[in-house]
Amino acid sequence: MLENMKAFVASVESESFSEAGRRLHLSANVVSHRIQMLEKHLGCRLFNRTTRRMSLTEQGRVYYEAITEALRLIEAAESNVSELGALPRGALRVTAPLHLGRRLVAQVAARYQETHPEIDVRLRLSEHTLDLIAESIDVALRLATFEDSSMIMRKVAQVERIVCAAPSYLERAGVPQRPQDLLTHQCLLLRFASLRELRWMLTDEGRDLAVPVTGHLEADDGDVLTVWAVEGRGIVVKPRFEVADALADGRLVPLLEKNPPQPATLAVLYPARQLVPLKVKAFADMLVDQGRRYIARELAKIGERLPA
Repeated sequence: MLENMKAFVASVESESFSEAGRRLHLSANVVSHRIQMLEKHLGCRLFNRTTRRMSLTEQGRVYYEAITEALRLIEAAESNVSELGALPRGALRVTAPLHLGRRLVAQVAARYQETHPEIDVRLRLSEHTLDLIAESIDVALRLATFEDSSMIMRKVAQVERIVCAAPSYLERAGVPQRPQDLLTHQCLLLRFASLRELRWMLTDEGRDLAVPVTGHLEADDGDVLTVWAVEGRGIVVKPRFEVADALADGRLVPLLEKNPPQPATLAVLYPARQLVPLKVKAFADMLVDQGRRYIARELAKIGERLPA
């Protein structure tokens, strides 16, 4: 029965019997047969099937939500026991923002998999904040202002952010002298479908200052904003380490240094459970260590050190 449940969860998460089979190293026919056995045991249909797609029935959705955490606990127990005497195995699901995912997490994931050959690392890069529980994510790297969380949070670094622009833009549009001047400038916006009002949170003599900004260019990829800023298309707010190269060679210059944006925390998160898999802890250890080294290297390019 346990193997049937695993086949069901894999099918839901991959939206395909074929992909579920690849994950489980089974044929699509075997996965389909296991789902049918599970449906027979439960006395209900779990999937609506057509020739082109499949979707969960209401019973399937309820069942998936009920068994997902139970299976993850079983997987953690099996993984931890196996790791005590053999190679760890199974899937490790990781998410990170695009910039850090490309330049840091992808390398950490590859090195981790080399030393843990029975682990399948599944990396999802997105500027959107994914729900770790709903998306079945094991480890997340996030840059944010964190409030109370049910997640285990391991701090990598306190990250200073900066308002900056290219000299070519400032020659054309002028240099903002105070936060309110941003209202008349082209600001490069990181925007998502769920975010309708955009404000930059700066500081003014220790107080928070919300500045509503506008601009003709917006994207959901921070690297795109950096490219636009270097091309002289507007003003951007970025983590200082992300634009260290451009600051070092003068392609971008800092602005409003008396009114810096609020800092953010870079942290590794994973769900707080009764039994955290050793493979999760090991990956988090590596990511925290390599994350601190990466940011320190970037800040060194502009003569700065990682805050203690």
